[in-house]
Amino acid sequence: MKFDTRCFDCLLSRVMLECSLCDAGPDLSSQIRDECARLLDELHTQPLSHPQIASAMHRHAYDRLGSTDPFRSLKEESARQALGVCRKVRSRLQSFRDLVLASVIGNTFDYGVKSHIVKPDFSQYFEEEFRSGLFIDDCDRILPLASRVVYFTDNCGEIVFDRLLLEFLQRHGSRITLAVREEPILNDATMEEALALHMDRFADVITTTGCGCELGIRLDCMPDALSRAMETCTLVISKGMANYESLSEYQDLPPVAYLMAVKCEPIADEVGVPRGSKIALLRP
Repeated sequence: MKFDTRCFDCLLSRVMLECSLCDAGPDLSSQIRDECARLLDELHTQPLSHPQIASAMHRHAYDRLGSTDPFRSLKEESARQALGVCRKVRSRLQSFRDLVLASVIGNTFDYGVKSHIVKPDFSQYFEEEFRSGLFIDDCDRILPLASRVVYFTDNCGEIVFDRLLLEFLQRHGSRITLAVREEPILNDATMEEALALHMDRFADVITTTGCGCELGIRLDCMPDALSRAMETCTLVISKGMANYESLSEYQDLPPVAYLMAVKCEPIADEVGVPRGSKIALLRP
């Protein structure tokens, strides 16, 4: 997905959030915001996807702030809340559709979108969203394709529910390659958070998306294990908006199941759903 001019304000607001999380003072915060605005002006006319542009901006902000993981405390809090809810609801998450829906609700643990607020009472929010269900529901078409799966994760907190979905898929015979971010960026899950939840127990291979501190997915710098899996898989499961923005730019992919909460207008317009929709969208 190409860069949308509506993204400028959202991205720069995330820079200010990063400054706040790092306790940067007003002068430094203003300098970093101005530098990132100039960088966006330079990059948005180049042949780059939205995640590539956003990643370059975040890398600059992290460097100026002297932090490799500004969102660490929010990631830990997301995991704590998600685990608490997971313990309450897992016994009634029985079907593939139930587990997909839970993992999509988990995708709302996202601090990278200005117009989206992570709910403070995730337990109540989960129950409300679970009752409302999926706006696009291709689950019956997705599951039969899941013999060899490449599963791209997204946020911390969310991966608690991804683990349940992975367990279901493994139990039903899927061979799974699980891919997480190579380095911290926003509140995306890295190998550290995945292994803390023992997600490696439910995957044949666990690897990273490569590319260092980078949002989304780039086929040109994947680790060999992930490249091989992409060549032979029967299904790609793509969690979240940045992964959608990346993969939707490529041709000749295996079938892709996009599981996400649609949290901003540009992606809502691109997919053709209202903002806030929860979707399990299969694109062959």
